[in-house]
Amino acid sequence: MFVAVDDTDSMKGNCTTFLATEIIREFGDLDLIGNPRLVRLNPATPWKTRGNGALVMRFGKGSGPRRFIGNIGGRDIFCFDCCTSFEPDPEMMRDRIIPHIQAHHEDDADPGLLISRVKPSQSFYWRGVRTIMDRDDIDREIERIGGITYTIGNGRGLIGCTCGMAWRPRDSTFELLSYRPESRWGTERIFDPSTIEAVEHSIPTTFNSWEDRTSKVAMVPSTPCPVMYGLRGDVESDLIRGFEMIKTELLDRWAIFLTNQGTDDHIIHNPRELVPNQSYMLHGKVSSKTRHIEGGHVFFDMDTGLGEVTCGAYEPSKEFRYMVDWLCKGDEVEVIGELRDDPRTLNIEKIHVISVVEEYRKVSNPICPICSRTMKSTGSGKKFKCKKCGTKSYTPVMLPVRRQVVPGWYEPPTAARRHLSKPLKRMGLTQPVEFVNGRSQ
Repeated sequence: MFVAVDDTDSMKGNCTTFLATEIIREFGDLDLIGNPRLVRLNPATPWKTRGNGALVMRFGKGSGPRRFIGNIGGRDIFCFDCCTSFEPDPEMMRDRIIPHIQAHHEDDADPGLLISRVKPSQSFYWRGVRTIMDRDDIDREIERIGGITYTIGNGRGLIGCTCGMAWRPRDSTFELLSYRPESRWGTERIFDPSTIEAVEHSIPTTFNSWEDRTSKVAMVPSTPCPVMYGLRGDVESDLIRGFEMIKTELLDRWAIFLTNQGTDDHIIHNPRELVPNQSYMLHGKVSSKTRHIEGGHVFFDMDTGLGEVTCGAYEPSKEFRYMVDWLCKGDEVEVIGELRDDPRTLNIEKIHVISVVEEYRKVSNPICPICSRTMKSTGSGKKFKCKKCGTKSYTPVMLPVRRQVVPGWYEPPTAARRHLSKPLKRMGLTQPVEFVNGRSQ
């Protein structure tokens, strides 16, 4: 039986993943089939709280080998990759889950709960991760699969429940989420940054945990939520090894989730039109000089097959803005990012510099080919003339300038990346140059 919950996050500190661990603990009499799933949906959704993530679990009776994936309240948690034909009663499950939703509900959230023997159509995942979904479509799909629901408020959480449950992974990653005791929620987190750095450097399958460029931790949240940290990676067993290395304050629980994070599933390739609140990969050429606005944001325009698009690198992307600032008119690029509506701007998540134009600087006036003398200018923006023989020229002596940007892929520092953005590390790539204080290194 599949169980999905969504929109239980709150800006006041609650976390849907913590609710998932409460549900897992509630159903200690059932087996967990597969890892609990953290499914991120469209990051451009205007009404999301934080990460726009739905949680999906499957319960039943497991068969075959089991895997150790966490500890909740002092009890080791295991999951099975296979299960028997047994299906628990969905109404019983709903009645047992509702008190947990109510206990963790905040006024600024509209939770949804969906329980179903059958998954929704896979198309709902791709629509949910890339577009703004219509509630009527969701309700019809829930009716089709015979799902049982529970909502509070406007029930918007059912959209995430349906789309998250519909996920069939093409690409996937894992995240080990650890949680603090409730008495510590909202207080300053205590941890040893050097142990997180050690994990990043010694376990190459992890990603987005540490930022070498600034020597800062990127996996510990600053919000008052229950999460202590989230360690992400491609190999489940490596996350357990990393968990054993990281030194923190006392933890209450932890669990490993299967996720679509770091996959770029939200990116629309080869679009026929551009719709705000969706994310795209666009190919084109830089068509303007870069420009700056108050706050430290950097922008440029690019010509695409769908018209001219303004692209922006915002202050939180830090030194990534230096790279953007060094782009020149005529450079060929691919830009990945979210299209915002007002002002209409593509918020850059990654950029691929395909080719760069040559820049030149004047080193001297032209040399007369007859007299071998340096010509004199006849005025600003006008021709040059040899005083001896009268030979004229319009072209000074120019030399190519070393470009700060070279072809390759570039990305913002770890803390400025979206949950869904695929890091270069997962693409098997590294930036060709780093930018420090506006200079390439």
